[in-house]
Amino acid sequence: MKLTLNKTRISLILIALMASVTACNKDKATEPKIEEPAAQTSAEAPTASSGVAYVTSQDAGVSVIDLATLEVVKQIDIKAESPRGLGVTEDGKKLIVATRENESVSVIDIATGDVQQIKVGKNPEFVRVNGNFAYVSSEPSSKGGPPPKPGEKAKAEEEDDDDEELVPAKIAVIDIAKGEKIREITGGPETEGIEFSADGKQLVITNEADNTVTVHNLETGELVKTIKTHELGDRPRGIKVSPDGSTYLATLEYGNKFMVLDKDYNLVRTVDTAETPYGIAYDKKGERIFVATNKAKLLQVFDAKTYEKIKEIPTGNRCWHFSFTPNEKEILLACGKSDAVYVIDAEKLEVTKQIEVKGMPWGLVTYPKAMGSLDKP
Repeated sequence: MKLTLNKTRISLILIALMASVTACNKDKATEPKIEEPAAQTSAEAPTASSGVAYVTSQDAGVSVIDLATLEVVKQIDIKAESPRGLGVTEDGKKLIVATRENESVSVIDIATGDVQQIKVGKNPEFVRVNGNFAYVSSEPSSKGGPPPKPGEKAKAEEEDDDDEELVPAKIAVIDIAKGEKIREITGGPETEGIEFSADGKQLVITNEADNTVTVHNLETGELVKTIKTHELGDRPRGIKVSPDGSTYLATLEYGNKFMVLDKDYNLVRTVDTAETPYGIAYDKKGERIFVATNKAKLLQVFDAKTYEKIKEIPTGNRCWHFSFTPNEKEILLACGKSDAVYVIDAEKLEVTKQIEVKGMPWGLVTYPKAMGSLDKP
């Protein structure tokens, strides 16, 4: 009898132990399921914080690149053809894109995709956003094409002296909230790059047809100063102010150099570059200068104090504009004739990836805003 009871007790204890072990195993098995939502949230967080890049393509529209994955995730229909320059508002809610064929800008509501067209003038190109206003350059005298061949330079310069050929460009000033052009600032023929002075009171623009950089009062549009570039190099294009506001840089596309101006726009020096420089920018700390050289197929890097060349990064075909990512870890470079955006490690200064963007990519900006040839924070 005692033996039977002992066996029964042992059996009950074993059953209890097995039930306990089973329960523990079930708890462990369910643990990953409990953590799953948290894991998804943490995976999504970098996407939200990393931001996006907007890329215009001249034969297409606007591509959106997720900066967390470095992949194209969306195409924006801008309701117009030949997009080039672009800018994003401070709050990231609207994108302003210059569209050549209809002589307008497309103002795009990022949330809804709604597009408003605003007429600005012939051949709109650069776009810079400053607060509630967008400044858009135009090129009514634009002939385009390559530089004159040896022996043809004198003839080309004679043609450039023809007042009928060189129509002064206009910088259209758009009130973004009102959705209308409110005034114009008269620039030089074929106004190209746009930059704001460090104090925000002046507009600095490059005029490629008459080889000048001009400075204008931002409020009145009055011409303050003209810097002639012909003796240094022709066709000024990119323009950028240093983060501390002490220096301005302008690329001279047909001079194969960029010129350095002080805070009062006096010439300090020139710096030789590879063939046909265009887009130019500092890094956020103002320690390095980056220059996209089209025909040389290079992104060149210079020391911002000594102007010594640090490195040359091989790139694709017709790479004009670029931007750092908001976290400053990568540089994205739009290469039109390669149908690609090159991704460059900002520290190693090496290409790490190519993102396919068809339709001849032209310009590129990010949100949150970052340092680049077309924008800055």
